[in-house]
Amino acid sequence: MNILLIEDEAKIADFVLTGLSSAGMQTEHLADGSLGLQRALSTPFDAIVLDVMLPSLDGISVLKHLRSTGLTTPIVLLTAKTDLQDRLQGFESGADDYLPKPFFIEELVARIKILINRQAGLTASLIEENGLQLNRISREATWSGHQATLSQREFTLIEYLIRSPDHIFSRNQILKHVWGLDFDPKTNVVDVCIQRIRKKLVHPRKGDQKNFPIESIRGIGYRFRKA
Repeated sequence: MNILLIEDEAKIADFVLTGLSSAGMQTEHLADGSLGLQRALSTPFDAIVLDVMLPSLDGISVLKHLRSTGLTTPIVLLTAKTDLQDRLQGFESGADDYLPKPFFIEELVARIKILINRQAGLTASLIEENGLQLNRISREATWSGHQATLSQREFTLIEYLIRSPDHIFSRNQILKHVWGLDFDPKTNVVDVCIQRIRKKLVHPRKGDQKNFPIESIRGIGYRFRKA
């Protein structure tokens, strides 16, 4: 496992480097947000551990830029900020997981392994419904002749909907299944994720938006329309 650690606090960086090395993970460390962003874009990694408070470019900005380029590498945010809104901002920006400081290195290792295993598609299969196909190996989605690689959360969300076509899921149900939040935090994280999925798969031509099988049910949530 090849991990990129972007963390400017020397003690925490040494703590993480030692722990990941003991777990058999090869880790590269950078202490600057801009340098970390450049490295993440130029070199493939199995996962990225990203601090929020960084010099030159903060972690949320790094995260948003990486996701805007289509990078789907699993990203775990590390931060001393533990407020709900801070965590939601991380998820809305495309983080796969969020670990508040201080933390146990064993938990970080476990979370990284889970994300990498999901990324590898250990439960490989193809799912298809109403013209949309999901590849659980590559995490690619294909619809209307257009193919795109989804982030882990995007894939988990769309798979959740497609497994029960025509069933209407509330935002709370989606939040609990995809983000592990068992309450309504008054956030639009679900809607933002759906928008990202549509942006990746819907062609900018007339009729595509209307025909896309993920439907918004006003005042309730979403459903995947059966053919």
